[in-house]
Amino acid sequence: MKILLRLLRYAAPYRLRLSWAIAAMLVYAAASALLAAQIKRIFDIVLPHQQQVGQVAAAVVGLYLLKGIGAYFSDYLMTDVGQRVVRDLRDRLHSHMVGQSAAFFARRTTGQLLSRLTNDVGQVQHVVSETVGDLLQEGLGVFGYAALLFYYDARLAIVCVTAAPIIVYPLAKLGRRLRKTSRRSQEALEHLTHVAGEAYTGHRIVKAFGAEAREDAKFRKASDELYRTNMRVTRIVSVLPPIMEMLGAFAIAGALYYGAHSIAAGRLTSGEFAAFVAALLFMYGPIKKLSRVNASLQQAIAAAERIFEVLDRHTEVRERPGAAVLQPFHESVEFREVLFAYDDQARPILKGVSFTVARGQVVALVGRSGAGKTTMMNLVPRFFDVTGGGILIDGVDVRDVTLTSLRAQIGIVTQETILFDDTVSSNIAYGRPDASRAEIEAAARAAHAHEFIATLSRGYNTMIGERGQRLSGGQRQRLAIARALLKNSPILILDEATSSLDTESELLVQEALANLMKDRTSFVIAHRLSTVRKADSIIVMDRGRIVDIGRHDELLARGGLYTRLHDLQLVSSRRGPSQVASFAEGVDLRLRRTDRS
Repeated sequence: MKILLRLLRYAAPYRLRLSWAIAAMLVYAAASALLAAQIKRIFDIVLPHQQQVGQVAAAVVGLYLLKGIGAYFSDYLMTDVGQRVVRDLRDRLHSHMVGQSAAFFARRTTGQLLSRLTNDVGQVQHVVSETVGDLLQEGLGVFGYAALLFYYDARLAIVCVTAAPIIVYPLAKLGRRLRKTSRRSQEALEHLTHVAGEAYTGHRIVKAFGAEAREDAKFRKASDELYRTNMRVTRIVSVLPPIMEMLGAFAIAGALYYGAHSIAAGRLTSGEFAAFVAALLFMYGPIKKLSRVNASLQQAIAAAERIFEVLDRHTEVRERPGAAVLQPFHESVEFREVLFAYDDQARPILKGVSFTVARGQVVALVGRSGAGKTTMMNLVPRFFDVTGGGILIDGVDVRDVTLTSLRAQIGIVTQETILFDDTVSSNIAYGRPDASRAEIEAAARAAHAHEFIATLSRGYNTMIGERGQRLSGGQRQRLAIARALLKNSPILILDEATSSLDTESELLVQEALANLMKDRTSFVIAHRLSTVRKADSIIVMDRGRIVDIGRHDELLARGGLYTRLHDLQLVSSRRGPSQVASFAEGVDLRLRRTDRS
């Protein structure tokens, strides 16, 4: 009930429309009850005496017209309120999810999140747009018919509704069971969405490894599980109408038995009894519909629980109350005894990392895979928050400033190029939607992307497809670099920014990046040490710690980990595969010995 009440709070801004809808329902219920009352006049006056024929006929037509008007406006207004409520809920859910930290997305699949946004909200949409309207409309109708029954004969009405309380307990028990089964059904649909989404986004790998049949089998298994779960839901829902029919049968049987004696005793006229039975029969439709309303409500509550589970989860990265706006960067970025561990891992990823980077410096981060380089850079724009220590920009802890002002001063080009299914122009201007066409083109030229953009069918207005699939890897990377160039942030994070480029493109982009990094503070994560030779400072990391800092020549002279990594890459560029493998084994053995010492 709490979930349902919480869901209905979203209707509060639309209470005026809701009030008009309820007024229309009252008109519908009153017209329905009055139609049943006309049967008494037909049996007692029209048929025996041939009187008031025109009046009764006009009344019947007028009441049906009134009932139709009430039904139309109640349905329309309730659907309108329901659609508005669901729109607000979906918008809030999407806004909430987009605002979550990177850890939130790391723990969930895209299929899970999309299932919340589409399937679960769809279940809620059905109940808010239709089921709640049916509950109110048919409930008022039943109330009107019941009032008519008690008006004609209270004792007979009591006889007819005696069996009603008997059905309450099984209905409640079935409702709880239905809610649990519906939740499993939604989870099965979520898994199905995830399986299909993975196959579609990874279609090239699926085809390259000939795994179509395997993916098809995974989908069929998920689909079969969804089918079986849905059939369990159907079995529960299908039990309700027969139960209600049996209840109606007992009520009518009791009415006939008692009514016959009442007519014989002169307590009821034939018209009153006919109107009574008609009202009882008319009640059957709404009551049967209300039994299905309960089933729909339970399914919607299960979906709403899953939605509110997400809405109740607050991001790990929050703005502190009274967070200040970060002033334009002008001095330094400092890592001060930074510790970091994911919440599901006991061992920290970063351990006591400390260094300072002055404005305008280019700092390279190198080390073996898993050393913590990318994790460290994810802490600067607060994709994650430090577990201990702090990161300071111009002496101000990044946790004390607004996220918008912090991230506005940081440009990022990642190893995994993320583009959107939009035009070339929109992708470049993603960080600055108000940029002029001339600025967009200038950024593209600086990233050496203008040349290939000019060859596209519609130039800068060409749609590039989901994740930029219509472009080559090098073209996508250059668009990402152009996007960072246009944002023109004073702090840059380049995570293998040239990894997807061929030799010729890499030389061009390296030149563009050199111009971009001039007078800016740049963090460059690189595996190829040849790309960091000119860095002002190179930070060598291993297992979450800084093991050395210096320039290229200084680090080579010291003969530490940097020298060994440099030698390994030098050999790999000069020798064949078998020689590289043998050399790598020797280097790896020396690294393990050093680690133990």
